[in-house]
Amino acid sequence: MTHAPRNRLAHETSPYLLQHAGNPVDWYPWGPEALERAKRESKPIFLSIGYSACHWCHVMERESFENDAIARLMNEHFVNVKVDREERPDLDDIYMRAVQALSGSGGWPMSVFLTPSLEPFYGGTYFPPTRMYGRPSFPDVLESVARAWQRDREGVERTSRKLVEHIRRESTMDFAGALDPGVLDRGFEMLASNFDPVWGGFGDAPKFPHATDLRVVLRHWLRTKDARALDMVRLTLDRMKNGGIYDQLGGGFHRYSTDERWLIPHFEKMLYDNALLVPAYLEGFLATGDAEYARIARECCEWALREMTTPEGAFASSQDADSEGEEGKFFVWTESELARVLGAKHGAWAAAWYGVTHEGNFEHGTSALWRNDPPGAVALKLHVELGELEHTLRDARSKLSAARRARIAPGTDDKVLVSWNGMMISALALAHQTLDEARFLSAARRAANHVLGKMRKPDGSLFATSRGERAHLNAYLDDYAFFVQALIDLYEADFDPRWIREALGLTAIVTQRFEDREKGGFFATADDHEALIARLKSPQDGAVPSGNGVHVLNLLRLAELTGRRELATQAERSLTALGGLLNRFPAALGQLLLAVDFLAAVPREIVLGGEPGSRELDDMLRTVRGRFLPQKVVALVDARADRELLPLLENKDAGDRRARAWVCRNYTCRQPVDSARELADQLR
Repeated sequence: MTHAPRNRLAHETSPYLLQHAGNPVDWYPWGPEALERAKRESKPIFLSIGYSACHWCHVMERESFENDAIARLMNEHFVNVKVDREERPDLDDIYMRAVQALSGSGGWPMSVFLTPSLEPFYGGTYFPPTRMYGRPSFPDVLESVARAWQRDREGVERTSRKLVEHIRRESTMDFAGALDPGVLDRGFEMLASNFDPVWGGFGDAPKFPHATDLRVVLRHWLRTKDARALDMVRLTLDRMKNGGIYDQLGGGFHRYSTDERWLIPHFEKMLYDNALLVPAYLEGFLATGDAEYARIARECCEWALREMTTPEGAFASSQDADSEGEEGKFFVWTESELARVLGAKHGAWAAAWYGVTHEGNFEHGTSALWRNDPPGAVALKLHVELGELEHTLRDARSKLSAARRARIAPGTDDKVLVSWNGMMISALALAHQTLDEARFLSAARRAANHVLGKMRKPDGSLFATSRGERAHLNAYLDDYAFFVQALIDLYEADFDPRWIREALGLTAIVTQRFEDREKGGFFATADDHEALIARLKSPQDGAVPSGNGVHVLNLLRLAELTGRRELATQAERSLTALGGLLNRFPAALGQLLLAVDFLAAVPREIVLGGEPGSRELDDMLRTVRGRFLPQKVVALVDARADRELLPLLENKDAGDRRARAWVCRNYTCRQPVDSARELADQLR
């Protein structure tokens, strides 16, 4: 329900903050006005952090933030601040560490109480309006915290100082150490020990996709030919694509599975999850030749183009889990609904195909669609020829998709985040390379041009977020790292040297403003960022890969392409700065393992030359792009080639040949070859 604006959130760009603009709570956005009031009135701050697609964030809003009595309590005792975690990952990271230290767990909505000096002293996640689920009621929490602040402020501040010391100590620890030569193998073994051999994936319920870890495991298979590794990846990719976590009708993955079987998802769809899973499925396809993996990657990209593209040509952040106030309502089905769309006979076939039962597997007798039974087993059960069943279900999928479009769809958070757009641009560029789909490349270019044209400051640095015509907030390390990665992937997709020039310019900003010159590695925020209680480095992967890991690999790839040895030295210095941590916990730093793997393999530099659009050059491109060769860079000599920018191209020219290829390592090249067959032999 939308209410008329009643607080200061009405002027924000974040759809999540705007959702709360009609609350009776006197919300402030994070900023000087709220922080100065807290100091002036000596009031504690209630900080609520969430995001637009978060189901329990909506629940807490309905139950508490729209409740006049609870709002009065909040307004009387606290300065209330609302934050979109996707716009302010810096605040989310700091205060999530505090909540985890205080309560032993974390999540969203995050509810934290701060002193006027921004030091946390009490926190949790979702609090119900009355005592339930073993949790205290939110009014009880508000009154208890207010009472403690009024009666024992010295004790509260003592607690907050200790907590801040803990967070700062964690953020300034020395993680340096020479990399153990066995770190890649040990990382794989740690992942293997946590692998689910029945349902795939890592760990128990709730189960997340862990796309980066799958890519680490695939590289272990490539390096060692350990069959266990390929089996782990195949089982996981198969189970996920057949599970309820995958939208069987519309494409795209939901956030995570609430069970170990990938059956019932948390139904929100995040841009970043899909952007990370596309490369995992593409690499699975290249490693195995399984066309199903290519289909899933293609459908995820098509979902992003169809449902997540903004009018400016960039990509929206997420789609909600809820519609009409119910989680998953848009996505689930009953037997009778299938029959109504498809007729009784084919409705029954679809129910068997998608695991829809009379009792249902979700709530209120509804079912999430999944493909647990093999097609042959379903055909046998229905006493129908497999070919006829598959043909009928292809048609049924189209009809069900059309019927679903008539439902009320979940809301879309249409703000543009540079980091998540960078991931999606990379996914589309890689999908173009592997699947030869020009639409994907065109969409990737449009989004990159939006960021470069509309989300930059006059000095060339980036804003983090935009919506409509307004871009704001300083960009974080993740914004730069993922966008530089996207620019490199775009270059290897269309070979326009402009992308490398832009990547080098942004990399220089990262070096200048984010690098830890004392210990190595990169801080999450720039040196001119707002002063917070801690400046974090965050080398471990979380919901998205670590910006440190992404940027180390960027530096290594740029060094190979441009010959700038100082970039490789910077990358190696960063790896050494985090080497002690990587040696101890390699499975927690999967993105850094990808960088270590790239470096350890002595990457190949592949240069192609010839007449753009010629069959011979296209054949060579397909030869390179049709193999699982993750430790490589690819460049092209054509009319646009910039040999000064890319010295790898010096003294290489196809001459009067329609195509020629050079395969090099450490800038030492083998004899050039003039056919795709000879190139395949060299790559083999």
